[in-house]
Amino acid sequence: MKCDKKDLLLYAVTDRSWLGEQTLYEQVEEALKGGATFVQLREKELDDAAFLAEAIEIQELCRKYKVPFIINDNVEIARKMNADGVHVGQSDMEAGNVRTILGEDKILGVSAQTVEQAILAEQRGADYLGVGAVFHTGSKADADDVSLETLKAICKAVSIPVVAIGGVGKHNVLKLSGSGICGIAVISAIFASEDITSATAELKALTEQAVSK
Repeated sequence: MKCDKKDLLLYAVTDRSWLGEQTLYEQVEEALKGGATFVQLREKELDDAAFLAEAIEIQELCRKYKVPFIINDNVEIARKMNADGVHVGQSDMEAGNVRTILGEDKILGVSAQTVEQAILAEQRGADYLGVGAVFHTGSKADADDVSLETLKAICKAVSIPVVAIGGVGKHNVLKLSGSGICGIAVISAIFASEDITSATAELKALTEQAVSK
Protein backbone atom coordinates (compact mmCIF):
# COMPACT_ATOMS: atom_id res chain seq x y z
CA MET A 1 0.00 0.00 0.00
CA LYS A 2 1.36 3.38 -1.00
CA CYS A 3 -0.01 6.61 0.39
CA ASP A 4 -1.80 9.07 -1.77
CA LYS A 5 -1.50 12.81 -1.14
CA LYS A 6 -5.15 12.98 -0.09
CA ASP A 7 -4.53 10.28 2.57
CA LEU A 8 -2.24 12.71 4.37
CA LEU A 9 -4.76 15.55 4.75
CA LEU A 10 -5.55 14.95 8.43
CA TYR A 11 -3.01 12.66 10.01
CA ALA A 12 -3.82 11.57 13.58
CA VAL A 13 -0.90 10.60 15.84
CA THR A 14 -1.96 8.70 18.96
CA ASP A 15 -0.97 9.58 22.50
CA ARG A 16 -2.31 7.81 25.56
CA SER A 17 -1.78 10.91 27.75
CA TRP A 18 -5.42 11.91 27.22
CA LEU A 19 -7.17 8.56 27.53
CA GLY A 20 -9.22 9.37 30.62
CA GLU A 21 -12.12 6.90 30.75
CA GLN A 22 -11.67 5.76 27.15
CA THR A 23 -9.45 3.16 25.52
CA LEU A 24 -7.08 4.16 22.74
CA TYR A 25 -9.16 2.04 20.36
CA GLU A 26 -12.29 4.06 21.22
CA GLN A 27 -10.47 7.36 20.74
CA VAL A 28 -9.04 6.32 17.37
CA GLU A 29 -12.49 5.20 16.22
CA GLU A 30 -13.93 8.59 17.18
CA ALA A 31 -11.19 10.32 15.16
CA LEU A 32 -11.92 8.05 12.18
CA LYS A 33 -15.64 8.85 12.43
CA GLY A 34 -14.71 12.54 12.35
CA GLY A 35 -12.76 12.07 9.13
CA ALA A 36 -9.12 11.41 10.08
CA THR A 37 -7.41 10.24 6.87
CA PHE A 38 -4.26 8.61 8.30
CA VAL A 39 -3.34 7.07 11.68
CA GLN A 40 0.07 6.67 13.29
CA LEU A 41 0.37 4.58 16.45
CA ARG A 42 2.92 6.25 18.70
CA GLU A 43 3.86 4.39 21.87
CA LYS A 44 6.76 5.28 24.10
CA GLU A 45 5.81 3.38 27.27
CA LEU A 46 4.39 -0.04 26.27
CA ASP A 47 6.51 -3.19 26.06
CA ASP A 48 6.71 -4.87 22.66
CA ALA A 49 4.10 -7.56 23.37
CA ALA A 50 1.47 -5.02 24.50
CA PHE A 51 2.41 -2.65 21.65
CA LEU A 52 2.03 -5.46 19.09
CA ALA A 53 -1.37 -6.55 20.44
CA GLU A 54 -2.64 -2.96 20.43
CA ALA A 55 -1.24 -2.32 16.95
CA ILE A 56 -3.00 -5.36 15.46
CA GLU A 57 -6.32 -4.29 16.98
CA ILE A 58 -6.07 -0.68 15.77
CA GLN A 59 -4.89 -1.71 12.30
CA GLU A 60 -8.08 -3.79 11.91
CA LEU A 61 -10.10 -0.73 12.89
CA CYS A 62 -8.27 1.46 10.34
CA ARG A 63 -8.86 -1.13 7.62
CA LYS A 64 -12.59 -1.00 8.37
CA TYR A 65 -12.45 2.75 7.66
CA LYS A 66 -10.04 2.27 4.72
CA VAL A 67 -7.43 4.56 6.31
CA PRO A 68 -3.64 3.87 6.19
CA PHE A 69 -2.16 2.73 9.50
CA ILE A 70 1.52 3.09 10.35
CA ILE A 71 3.79 2.57 13.33
CA ASN A 72 6.02 5.24 14.85
CA ASP A 73 9.72 4.27 15.09
CA ASN A 74 9.36 0.54 15.77
CA VAL A 75 10.32 -1.00 12.42
CA GLU A 76 10.37 -4.54 13.83
CA ILE A 77 6.76 -4.36 15.05
CA ALA A 78 5.66 -2.79 11.75
CA ARG A 79 7.28 -5.70 9.89
CA LYS A 80 5.96 -8.37 12.24
CA MET A 81 2.33 -7.26 12.04
CA ASN A 82 2.40 -6.20 8.38
CA ALA A 83 1.49 -2.57 9.10
CA ASP A 84 0.95 -0.26 6.13
CA GLY A 85 4.24 1.42 6.98
CA VAL A 86 6.40 3.21 9.52
CA HIS A 87 7.46 6.74 10.42
CA VAL A 88 11.02 7.40 11.58
CA GLY A 89 12.72 10.48 12.99
CA GLN A 90 16.20 11.78 12.25
CA SER A 91 17.62 9.96 15.29
CA ASP A 92 15.92 6.64 14.46
CA MET A 93 16.86 4.05 11.85
CA GLU A 94 18.12 5.51 8.57
CA ALA A 95 15.42 5.63 5.87
CA GLY A 96 17.29 3.47 3.36
CA ASN A 97 17.67 0.69 5.96
CA VAL A 98 13.98 0.90 6.85
CA ARG A 99 13.05 0.56 3.19
CA THR A 100 15.25 -2.54 2.89
CA ILE A 101 13.55 -4.19 5.89
CA LEU A 102 9.95 -3.28 5.01
CA GLY A 103 10.12 -3.58 1.22
CA GLU A 104 9.03 -1.28 -1.58
CA ASP A 105 5.29 -1.58 -1.06
CA LYS A 106 5.17 -0.07 2.44
CA ILE A 107 4.68 3.58 3.39
CA LEU A 108 7.82 5.25 4.75
CA GLY A 109 7.53 8.61 6.46
CA VAL A 110 10.55 10.56 7.67
CA SER A 111 10.79 13.61 9.96
CA ALA A 112 12.76 16.56 8.57
CA GLN A 113 13.64 20.01 9.88
CA THR A 114 15.86 21.27 7.07
CA VAL A 115 15.92 21.28 3.27
CA GLU A 116 19.03 19.07 3.35
CA GLN A 117 17.35 16.45 5.56
CA ALA A 118 14.25 16.55 3.33
CA ILE A 119 16.17 15.99 0.09
CA LEU A 120 18.20 13.15 1.64
CA ALA A 121 15.05 11.45 2.97
CA GLU A 122 13.46 11.57 -0.48
CA GLN A 123 16.61 10.14 -2.09
CA ARG A 124 16.61 7.30 0.43
CA GLY A 125 13.06 6.24 -0.32
CA ALA A 126 10.73 8.29 1.88
CA ASP A 127 7.13 8.47 0.64
CA TYR A 128 6.29 11.60 2.62
CA LEU A 129 7.90 14.01 5.10
CA GLY A 130 6.71 15.17 8.51
CA VAL A 131 8.09 18.69 8.97
CA GLY A 132 8.05 20.57 12.25
CA ALA A 133 7.51 21.74 14.82
CA VAL A 134 5.81 24.45 12.76
CA PHE A 135 4.32 25.96 15.91
CA HIS A 136 5.47 25.60 19.50
CA THR A 137 4.32 22.27 20.92
CA GLY A 138 4.13 20.63 24.32
CA SER A 139 3.77 17.11 22.87
CA LYS A 140 7.42 16.67 21.92
CA ALA A 141 9.92 18.30 24.23
CA ASP A 142 12.81 17.76 21.80
CA ALA A 143 11.08 19.25 18.73
CA ASP A 144 12.92 22.19 17.18
CA ASP A 145 10.79 24.91 15.65
CA VAL A 146 10.72 25.16 11.85
CA SER A 147 9.90 28.56 10.34
CA LEU A 148 7.21 29.05 7.71
CA GLU A 149 9.98 30.03 5.25
CA THR A 150 11.80 26.73 5.86
CA LEU A 151 8.53 24.79 5.51
CA LYS A 152 7.89 26.45 2.13
CA ALA A 153 11.48 25.81 1.02
CA ILE A 154 11.18 22.11 1.92
CA CYS A 155 7.89 21.79 0.00
CA LYS A 156 9.58 23.33 -3.07
CA ALA A 157 12.73 21.18 -2.75
CA VAL A 158 11.05 17.77 -2.81
CA SER A 159 8.49 16.05 -5.02
CA ILE A 160 7.01 13.88 -2.23
CA PRO A 161 4.12 15.12 -0.03
CA VAL A 162 4.91 17.22 3.05
CA VAL A 163 2.86 17.16 6.25
CA ALA A 164 3.21 19.94 8.84
CA ILE A 165 3.43 18.81 12.46
CA GLY A 166 3.87 20.45 15.84
CA GLY A 167 1.42 22.67 17.68
CA VAL A 168 -1.08 22.70 14.79
CA GLY A 169 -4.75 23.16 15.68
CA LYS A 170 -7.92 24.82 14.51
CA HIS A 171 -6.71 28.19 15.88
CA ASN A 172 -3.65 28.35 13.59
CA VAL A 173 -3.93 25.84 10.72
CA LEU A 174 -4.97 28.56 8.24
CA LYS A 175 -1.61 30.28 8.84
CA LEU A 176 -0.12 27.39 6.83
CA SER A 177 -2.14 28.32 3.72
CA GLY A 178 0.04 28.62 0.61
CA SER A 179 2.99 26.81 2.18
CA GLY A 180 2.79 23.83 -0.17
CA ILE A 181 1.86 21.21 2.44
CA CYS A 182 -0.68 18.51 1.61
CA GLY A 183 -1.89 18.07 5.18
CA ILE A 184 -1.23 18.30 8.91
CA ALA A 185 -0.30 15.76 11.57
CA VAL A 186 -1.83 16.37 14.99
CA ILE A 187 -1.88 14.82 18.42
CA SER A 188 -3.56 16.98 21.07
CA ALA A 189 -5.76 18.90 18.60
CA ILE A 190 -7.67 15.62 18.22
CA PHE A 191 -6.98 13.43 21.22
CA ALA A 192 -7.12 16.08 23.95
CA SER A 193 -10.59 17.20 22.76
CA GLU A 194 -13.70 16.46 24.79
CA ASP A 195 -15.56 15.58 21.60
CA ILE A 196 -12.98 13.92 19.37
CA THR A 197 -15.32 13.29 16.43
CA SER A 198 -16.51 16.89 16.07
CA ALA A 199 -13.02 18.31 16.74
CA THR A 200 -11.64 16.08 13.97
CA ALA A 201 -14.39 17.09 11.52
CA GLU A 202 -13.85 20.81 12.22
CA LEU A 203 -10.08 20.52 11.88
CA LYS A 204 -10.43 18.57 8.64
CA ALA A 205 -12.61 21.28 7.07
CA LEU A 206 -10.09 23.98 8.03
CA THR A 207 -7.17 21.90 6.73
CA GLU A 208 -8.94 21.43 3.39
CA GLN A 209 -9.12 25.25 3.17
CA ALA A 210 -5.44 25.64 4.09
CA VAL A 211 -4.10 23.16 1.52
CA SER A 212 -6.30 24.44 -1.31
CA LYS A 213 -4.74 27.94 -1.21
